[in-house]
Amino acid sequence: MRIYNKLYIDGQWVTPNGSGTNDVVSPSTLQVVATVPYGDATDVDSAVKAARAAFDSWSATPTDVRAKYLRAIADEMQKRLADFEDTMVEELGMPIALADDWQISGPIAACRDYADRAAFMDKTEEVDNVLIVKEAVGVCAFINPWNYPLHQMIGKMAPALAAGCTMVVKASSQTPSHAFILAEVIEAVGLPAGVFNLVHGSGRVMGESMCSHPDVDMVSFTGSTSAGIKIAEAAAPTVKRVCQELGGKSPYIITEDADLEKAVIYGVEDVMVNTGQTCTALTRMLVPRSRYEDAVQIAKTHAESLIVGDPADSKSYMGPMSSQGQRETVLDYINKGVAEGARLVTGGTDLPEGIESGAYVRPTIFADVSNDMVIAQEEIFGPVMAMIPYDTVDEAVAMANDTIYGLSSGVYAKDKAAAITIARRIRAGQCYTNGGGFSYQAPFGGFKQSGNGREWGDEGMGEFMETKSILL
Repeated sequence: MRIYNKLYIDGQWVTPNGSGTNDVVSPSTLQVVATVPYGDATDVDSAVKAARAAFDSWSATPTDVRAKYLRAIADEMQKRLADFEDTMVEELGMPIALADDWQISGPIAACRDYADRAAFMDKTEEVDNVLIVKEAVGVCAFINPWNYPLHQMIGKMAPALAAGCTMVVKASSQTPSHAFILAEVIEAVGLPAGVFNLVHGSGRVMGESMCSHPDVDMVSFTGSTSAGIKIAEAAAPTVKRVCQELGGKSPYIITEDADLEKAVIYGVEDVMVNTGQTCTALTRMLVPRSRYEDAVQIAKTHAESLIVGDPADSKSYMGPMSSQGQRETVLDYINKGVAEGARLVTGGTDLPEGIESGAYVRPTIFADVSNDMVIAQEEIFGPVMAMIPYDTVDEAVAMANDTIYGLSSGVYAKDKAAAITIARRIRAGQCYTNGGGFSYQAPFGGFKQSGNGREWGDEGMGEFMETKSILL
């Protein structure tokens, strides 16, 4: 069991001012697998002061030196890969066969990628009598989610370090160990004191303190839309920059002339990976009415072929939900879907076959869903997919856009050109076409109530820059 009793502030492991501990429970075994300390607002203040004191020096550090630190962090993370993997399996319930590819190796590569981007800060532009330069935004507060914890932490931390920002970070109480391991990585590479500071504690206490602190210049938050609204409210009085990646209810349009089997299997696997706990999951599958029943049968067959089991078993495709509480939330949505009159094709509220305990949910497919049902409009954050028939592409696009969210989307058509034409009509920050995969070069973020700002790629770096005009 992992036991942590200190926070990492100003380059040192310090005893928190707060009291109590956070017991981290494995969702598969329901046993405590880690203990981390609770801090309070005083610890946040100490961490922000350390970050503020370190900012002038770090932002003035040559970009090639900052790049060397980022590469060193990536190398040290690689050495700790097995430790990171253990946390994903034990705390999140991510199957071991998928944990490295989905949760760890990508962030390590992205860290190296942002080392290459550090030189962006040296670029200048002259227009008329104006010299345009870039500067670091300042002290940043990062509030991290539990579903892709290391992925999202590096998506904030790496570009911020490259730009010359300093930071205070807080992990979710459900999956906190990765952040403490990351702090050990930071210590091992000798990052200057105060550049990276780790606090932990109640989200209500710590999050509000981080967002409202007058010496914090920017907040980056990943989580639910409801929590994002509270984050923005806390940050508003001091007019901070706020970058948010929030909820989603992403549509997936399959066209009449698409390869139906490939399209449906892609959609089912996209929803079920990480046990449906993915903000971009293509949870609304829109299928032409003429091919609808065939698609339902393909979805049923493939969902039932996915192995649900112990995340430590290399054969498992799906593990448990992240917690018993999350399981209860998902089961409640499944019951709502049945009550609304949707057809339960497979799955449901019983534990998967052969499993007697743990926060497990069966891969669940609903058919005969109308776009106004709760299960089609609200983010379930579990392995539940809604299949909706349509008659025309115009109708499909209208349903795709009929949501408060706009984080992601998908199209599967006969060819690239046809898919792009439809993708351009969907109001979402990303669109996966014809089975396309995630890329760390793609700007990531949403429209509407799915958030603002972007992560990854050049745009992700841009979130941590201020533009200054020097008139000559």
